[in-house]
Amino acid sequence: MSSGTQGPGRSQRPWNASIREGSVFQVRGVDHLYPGERVPALSGLDLAFPRGEITGILGPNGSGKSTLLKVLLGSLTPTRGLVEWEGRALSAVPRAEMARRVGVVPQAEELAFPVTVRDFVAMGRYPHLGPWRSEGEVDRVAIREALVRCGVDRFADRGMATLSGGEMQRVRIARALAQEPDTLVLDEPTAALDIRHEMGIFDLLSTLARRDGVTVILVTHHLNLAARYSSGLVLLACGRCIKYGPPEEVIQKELLETVYGWPLTVTPHPGPGPDRGAPQVVPLSNSADLHPADPR
Repeated sequence: MSSGTQGPGRSQRPWNASIREGSVFQVRGVDHLYPGERVPALSGLDLAFPRGEITGILGPNGSGKSTLLKVLLGSLTPTRGLVEWEGRALSAVPRAEMARRVGVVPQAEELAFPVTVRDFVAMGRYPHLGPWRSEGEVDRVAIREALVRCGVDRFADRGMATLSGGEMQRVRIARALAQEPDTLVLDEPTAALDIRHEMGIFDLLSTLARRDGVTVILVTHHLNLAARYSSGLVLLACGRCIKYGPPEEVIQKELLETVYGWPLTVTPHPGPGPDRGAPQVVPLSNSADLHPADPR
């Protein structure tokens, strides 16, 4: 990658075939077909997710993004192919080990019972505590730091049911951080957030990757933030990987117009900042009604 296009969370290392060396997750020839369906949700995926980097998963609705996350996390078993985690077949990894080392932030979830924000975030310590051990000082520090880093410490004593959608999403991320994971897997982490908190979450993920070596894998519809902060991007359509590589190779006008079925242009981020030059997508109008013929 050229230095002029490296965003805040992007790698200094080249993105090439050797990326598999040191990858946390590897996906080898994976298909997934849901029961009763004729068309696979995933088809022929061959991917690697490098350690200590941010990898964004992009694609239109129904392209297989969330299914890919479920396959990575082991909640769905591939119909064909193999998923490896830390060099081992995912099916052979003890679930307790993954629960300690992989933090998950879902797009949405239902609360089964009333709970305060602090107690919800404390659930992230459960894989370390088990069913019998009570919180110690190490756990309390991890919970407190997670609340502060996500900007929800002032909500600590409030009930989860009183939060807005954006506030609740930040609390979900805090719960994952309280777990102190090696890897974070997030499904639409900035959904329902305003600009300030949207940027804050991506800055936080960037810091976790660059400073702490946390591997970040995220699904997002925000092409521009993905291009600014990710080392690599996976572009899916109809369950297939259309393009896999650094942002400047994936964020291409013709490629995205074909995948998303919409006219657009791609322009470099103007800066200032370390993400100057990162490719940015500008959707264009596709309505003739907005461009009436010149009456002259």
